[in-house]
Amino acid sequence: MQIQLLCIGNRMPGWVVAGYQEYAKRMPRECELRLREIPPGKRGKNADIDRAVEEEGHKMQASIPAGDRVVALDLSGVEWSTVQLAEALSRWLGDGRNVTLLVGGPDGLSQACLARADERWRLSALTFPHPLVRIILAEQLYRAWGILHNHPYHR
Repeated sequence: MQIQLLCIGNRMPGWVVAGYQEYAKRMPRECELRLREIPPGKRGKNADIDRAVEEEGHKMQASIPAGDRVVALDLSGVEWSTVQLAEALSRWLGDGRNVTLLVGGPDGLSQACLARADERWRLSALTFPHPLVRIILAEQLYRAWGILHNHPYHR
């Protein structure tokens, strides 16, 4: 199974790239983690934010491979503990489909992306900077895999 992390935003600082890559490279082939970046829509003083979010949504939907299970990271989603994430990862592995995780930009995901999602996951009640979310997701997926395989990392 491949897990695609589909994110709005590009040109991340070096520490974000290094942090994400550190955990992504630890993932085994059975749960290969790949990052795909979508450039953000135009934002500025007089920008139409709704239009920017819609454009991002169209680009995201075009980047979702057919047949993938889609999980949207959204404030309206279910908040999981790390053990519950491990259970979700186990379900995803058993499903036999690849997984695409959708991470929106500063204004969230489009309604079309939310409607396309098979599941909605709320990462936390806290607000994280979008670049940091990539690292958190990669680390938590690695930790969840470790739980499933009794790897000592979780302890």
